[in-house]
Amino acid sequence: MNTLVEVNDLYVEYELKKEVFKPAKTVHAVNGVSFNIEKGEILAIAGESGCGKSTLAKSLLKLLKPKCGEIFYKYRDIFKINSKLQKGYYQNVSMIFQNPYSSLDPKMTVFDIVKEPLIVHSNLRNFSPDLKMIKELTKEELKDIVLDMLVQVGLDEDALNKYPHEFSGGQRQRIAIARALILRPEFVIADEPVSALDVSIQAQIINLLLELKKEYNLTMLFISHDLNVIKYIADRVAVMYMGKITEIGKTEEIFGNPKHPYTKMLLESVPKINGFVDKENISHGELPDNTKDYKGCPFALRCSKCMNECKEAYPEKFSFSETHKTSCFLYK
Repeated sequence: MNTLVEVNDLYVEYELKKEVFKPAKTVHAVNGVSFNIEKGEILAIAGESGCGKSTLAKSLLKLLKPKCGEIFYKYRDIFKINSKLQKGYYQNVSMIFQNPYSSLDPKMTVFDIVKEPLIVHSNLRNFSPDLKMIKELTKEELKDIVLDMLVQVGLDEDALNKYPHEFSGGQRQRIAIARALILRPEFVIADEPVSALDVSIQAQIINLLLELKKEYNLTMLFISHDLNVIKYIADRVAVMYMGKITEIGKTEEIFGNPKHPYTKMLLESVPKINGFVDKENISHGELPDNTKDYKGCPFALRCSKCMNECKEAYPEKFSFSETHKTSCFLYK
């Protein structure tokens, strides 16, 4: 196995603004998360809104500084690298954002949008046969590089001089993907990349990502609340709840043999043709407050199988196989 990204015991917190007559509160967005991503695989992070998925993505991009914990990329701590290595990090790591309507500058043409990463990293040399630096390339040569990328994501030369508002949602997301891949990164973070699109367009974008992953040997962190999408695209799945990973395993293990009550609840929430729902796994109780630091399992407040010990301490990880692990007292 060749580990590309390693996250160790990561904690990320937000300080909420102090309100009149109310004390300041801290949101525990990511609470002791650890996982590895192997080169060439797609690891999906699944969970409800507010579980900490996007905060985790922003930490991997160094947009948020964690309270504690480590993130390693190629065995280097990304929060301890110097400015030169940091620029190299951003050449090799990129992100596809959730909303193609807000992630593209409406005042820029498609050519300028996709070209922008090339201009920022103008000292790169691997974009021409004679290894000229990007800043030494002519406008025509830059145009050819951008056009080649657009063709790979299913657009043509007519798109170059148009603006984002002239495209559909699916086409905008293709532009965003082209921008994310123009530097030929090794690691791509996709944060809900299809959630704002129609179902038919979602399938096109997911197939496109799989094709590009194969062509470029991409490693990907794929964030989504849509389990049907995750089942189709991911090699492994980490299920996240209230800032913690409750279960992790290969896609077939998570979908074929889920162990944690929260994972079962998520899977039961997916619409089924026969309409059957296992009432035993439907959550009940109040949603937990993520400004509180729970000693026990935060899902205990909603779990139909909650025991006394669930409220007193957070369970240790239990392994069902080398790849399949969960944190639950049901398996102590």
